[in-house]
Amino acid sequence: MPNETSKSKKSKRSRRAAQREAQREAPREATREDPARNELISRSLESAQQCLLQQDYGTAFVHYLLVLNLAPVLKDFARESFRFTLFKWADELDSIGRIQDLFDSYEQALELYPVDEVIVNSMGEHLFRMGFRDEAAAHFHKALKLRPDFPEAKENFYRVANWLVERWHFLMLNDHGRNRKYQLAIQRAVQEGFSTVLDIGTGTGILGMCAKKAGASEVYACELSKTMYELGCEVVSANNMADSIKILHMKSLEMEIPKDIPKRVSLVVTETVDAGLLGEGIIESLIHAWKNLLLPPPNPEEPLSTPSQTGRVIPAGATVFGMAVECQEIRRHHRLCVPAVGGLDLEAVGEIRSPVSCSVDADESAEPYTTERLSRLPGGFTALTEPCRVLDIDFNNVQELEGLCCSKTTRLRVPVTQEGVVDALAVWFQLHLDQENSISTGPQENTCWEQAIYPMQSPAHCSVKCGDELLVEVSCRDAYLRLCCVAVVRDGQTFHLDSMEDDDGLISQSNPEVDLCSALASLQTRHDTPANMFTLECSEIALLNNVTYHNSFRTALDKLLTSLRASQETQDPEVCCSEPLYVLDVSEGFSVLSLMAARLGQDSGTVLRAYSSVEKEQHQALLQLLGQSNGVEESAVEFWLSQVDDESALLQRPASEKLWSAIMLDCIETCGLIRQRLMEKATLARCLLEDGGRIFPERIIIHGLLVEADTLLQESAVQGTDPTLGFNIAPFINQFTVPVHVFLDLSTLECTHLSDPAELFTLDLMNTNNNYDSRDIRVRVSASGRVTAIPFWYQIYLDADLTVSTFSQDSHWKQAAVVLQCPLVVNAGDWVRLTVQLHKSSISITAVREEGEEATAAANASA
Repeated sequence: MPNETSKSKKSKRSRRAAQREAQREAPREATREDPARNELISRSLESAQQCLLQQDYGTAFVHYLLVLNLAPVLKDFARESFRFTLFKWADELDSIGRIQDLFDSYEQALELYPVDEVIVNSMGEHLFRMGFRDEAAAHFHKALKLRPDFPEAKENFYRVANWLVERWHFLMLNDHGRNRKYQLAIQRAVQEGFSTVLDIGTGTGILGMCAKKAGASEVYACELSKTMYELGCEVVSANNMADSIKILHMKSLEMEIPKDIPKRVSLVVTETVDAGLLGEGIIESLIHAWKNLLLPPPNPEEPLSTPSQTGRVIPAGATVFGMAVECQEIRRHHRLCVPAVGGLDLEAVGEIRSPVSCSVDADESAEPYTTERLSRLPGGFTALTEPCRVLDIDFNNVQELEGLCCSKTTRLRVPVTQEGVVDALAVWFQLHLDQENSISTGPQENTCWEQAIYPMQSPAHCSVKCGDELLVEVSCRDAYLRLCCVAVVRDGQTFHLDSMEDDDGLISQSNPEVDLCSALASLQTRHDTPANMFTLECSEIALLNNVTYHNSFRTALDKLLTSLRASQETQDPEVCCSEPLYVLDVSEGFSVLSLMAARLGQDSGTVLRAYSSVEKEQHQALLQLLGQSNGVEESAVEFWLSQVDDESALLQRPASEKLWSAIMLDCIETCGLIRQRLMEKATLARCLLEDGGRIFPERIIIHGLLVEADTLLQESAVQGTDPTLGFNIAPFINQFTVPVHVFLDLSTLECTHLSDPAELFTLDLMNTNNNYDSRDIRVRVSASGRVTAIPFWYQIYLDADLTVSTFSQDSHWKQAAVVLQCPLVVNAGDWVRLTVQLHKSSISITAVREEGEEATAAANASA
């Protein structure tokens, strides 16, 4: 998440000096013609500064507002003090939940300082923490426009830009085949007489501009995202269509005639489809459009009706396909796959599943599917069935669309063609633009869409063989396409994956063991599975399945505890038996490290108190149940966040006279970036360690290599100098280019390695004297090509001997890559000098080919 609020830091001495200076200058700067007004300004300024000294930030803020509204000439002079007051007051309002007052304060501040990049950036940080990602990212972008070298805004913007302008926009605009097919379909419809057009979810405005270029008489468009709306307006204006295309900042569901558009249109164009086809609400928006915004569809009984009297939708419809797949990568993100980690038995706690589920008993907050690009999954996948047709939808039939939302669940029988374990149902679709043009999002296609993944969530381990059939339920509840594999049919018998009932709903009474062994032995159903069921995020499940990570932590902790016990015995053997050791785990999300430490303490006879930063009640309940099932005393683990008032106190001591024996920091985000404020936390943590205590990890080494990967270029910016379909779009959307690609699977990335891996940077969390801000390294080029990116990952040193890599087969982390927008042409044997800089948790890399002066090329990027 973005950095915490940027604050002006002044000592009391400097504030008093500023106070005295202000008192001298205020009367001189203010309007001299009104002595009473000047007196009010002077008194209010003095009161503001007195309130600051008394830490009464709310009153100080009110006084500053009065002063600066009455005497704008004091704005530059009071800027730093005003910022400090605003940020302190905003933090106070945030802590007591007065959110509206917080944003009102920022609005008042921005009326006074509309182009103050620090205030703009700080408001963005508050917006982001409140969940307003689009608005937050827009503030970060504005702050960068005001000051391009503002590092805090740059780091914030890069981390949230994926929400501002999603990466698929670049892929879509780089997909010349897709763009041309849409253009041809729109052109044909307009030439047939469908000349009044509404573009729903216009984005950059490209489809609306295609309609206008094809000769449409009227073109309207709507866009919900404020950022994309503003971008679309810029693009349309740059292409001299601002007077002929009206873009509305609203949902199409809110549009009315004649309030928003003067009359019904004859053609709706849209691409509001996600990987699961219906997830962006296309059914609801098209039903509303047919009833309120579109001319009626052609009447088969009136063949003489003309396009000017009828309506049409592009795309005309879609066909959905699905197949069952076996994939270890999907499995380990959605189901617990290991019986134990770090000395803890996991099997006794019940079922642990991800929040992605279409089952009947799924929580209301459960997502029906997630998305993956099947062709890039580490370890690949195996198709267990042939692709089957799941659903056909006619977007030009409003009755069919209405019936889809309220239709009953249907069942498909899908023949199994390959033996294996069913881990998920993978779904894609073919979008029929018109009778001649269609687009496929299948796993073999190279499009901007991923595939929808419906993971198996039943307690049964579903192994199948050739000749079996899968029973798959299909519905469109809540406007989402939902698929759920509910049963396996083998040799005429139906075995339900949840209850193992027969097709009549009755548990087989003849001989359950014999039936399951002979007919469905490989389902491996556990009859003793406890009733408990816990939900963890996909990344948390992948972490729990990472045996290497937990076993390495256990070994490192064991070594530390042994060392500390030995030190205690040397100093005072009697104290050794009674003096507890304190261990703090401040991992993000769910973590069992504190429980592992408590178990280690008990096994070794050490009095140890472990503190966990786990916040969610369900997660605490899971840890407590894990502790009980593993014989850990209930008093050995405490939940630390319930004992602290705010995040700043997270690393404080467990008691005033005690220090921590070990502090476990969560250093790397799942996406592949260093966690923000990591070095600040490490600096504070070092001050709170007892003699011999350790921070885990103690250091991190960043590794990287040079690659040529056109895929990363396609996903990070619109490529080339030629206009997209003849429209000038790239300069506008490319201003949102983020020079770092996150959630990267380097093992499956289509790329050419141009060098061996190299050490880029070291972060020493235990010894600050070993750290540096910048480092130059030379990398030898091993193959000729274009350096388009520098992927990087981390070797995490728990101690001098124990390490964990974020680039390993069982890693729950992804990798990241700096993308060079100006590729660097190199030949085998060349040397490339990389300048790596670290600002807070943001890495910047400059790549320069070391050759003759005239041939030297440079490319800059920041991550």
